[in-house]
Amino acid sequence: MNKLSVVIITFNEEQNILKCLNSVRDIADEVVVIDSGSTDNTIHICEEQGCSVFYRAFDLHANQKQYAVNHAKYDWIFSIDADETISDELKSEIKSLFREDKFPETDVHPVNSGYIIPIRLYYLGHRMKMSGRTKTIRLFDRRKGVFIQVPVHEYVKVEDSLESLKGEIIHYSYHDIAHHIQKINTYTSYAAEGNRKANKSFSKFWVFFKFPVTFFIHYFIRGGILDGYPGFMWAFFAAFYTSVKIAKTIEIADQS
Repeated sequence: MNKLSVVIITFNEEQNILKCLNSVRDIADEVVVIDSGSTDNTIHICEEQGCSVFYRAFDLHANQKQYAVNHAKYDWIFSIDADETISDELKSEIKSLFREDKFPETDVHPVNSGYIIPIRLYYLGHRMKMSGRTKTIRLFDRRKGVFIQVPVHEYVKVEDSLESLKGEIIHYSYHDIAHHIQKINTYTSYAAEGNRKANKSFSKFWVFFKFPVTFFIHYFIRGGILDGYPGFMWAFFAAFYTSVKIAKTIEIADQS
């Protein structure tokens, strides 16, 4: 019978991790945590909740997550970030997939190799209607799936069939605006270095052009305007992120 390993990577996540662990408690047969050197109570909380905790020095998110997958006991993996929780609907869907009486004579079900799950953003105290919505593979058979290593926005690549679930992951990514800016600074540096390694280059004019275009896409085309002030701020910082990423890529090229 299939069992499910929940995998999480952490670094100083004491504000989020207990809420995350409580949300997956009913679907997890084990929880594997890969910590990269937390100095707060993250590790203590995880161990107190019965998680298997391992240390790995951080390099790329994909490497950390694949390390977690490799340390899991079971082949079916659910990957969740420490600042995320799962909705009741998603919890019910996953429990149904792994229900003990559903396929009692086989270990090859669920029938798909992976499942695409929608992610909804919780930002500036609001559960966003449109802004920041994405979907990605988070539930998969590790015999047919692997994390792809990229500088930012890692993803799972899965062989064979996929299916989409309706229930959502709720993403509490940013504590406040200062935290958002801090993350933008970190991730744009990763992205710019990735661009350098890929020999990507940009005109300085592109920095000016990219900001208004990206803002328009997020605020008007993707519906950020329906999310009020948080939607405006999300569109603003999305545009800021893309412009800073390009500017840092240009800066690296100028310094080399």
